Amino acid sequence: MLVSELIEILKKQPADSEVEVAVIAPVSDEVEDITVDRYALDTVLPWTEEEGEDAGQTVIWLVGGDDEDIDAFLEAIEPEEEGHDRDDHDGHTHD
Repeated sequence: MLVSELIEILKKQPADSEVEVAVIAPVSDEVEDITVDRYALDTVLPWTEEEGEDAGQTVIWLVGGDDEDIDAFLEAIEPEEEGHDRDDHDGHTHD
């Protein structure tokens, strides 16, 4: 989905609506059941692909999860994120 497409969808929603990330995944390979994990959207993270056929392309990650997991994730990628602005899940913008 392009950013412009997401903006158009969000424009049609009430401004005070909560945004969540829903991850749909199979329970196992053996059965057709699925699971849905829902998380509040905590961070919007621009990410530039460094390898492969999409190298140089920027994608936007909508990140949600448990607070301690998000903190660990952001700390782990911090050295790679220099030069990128990101909205931290505490509402502050970092360079």
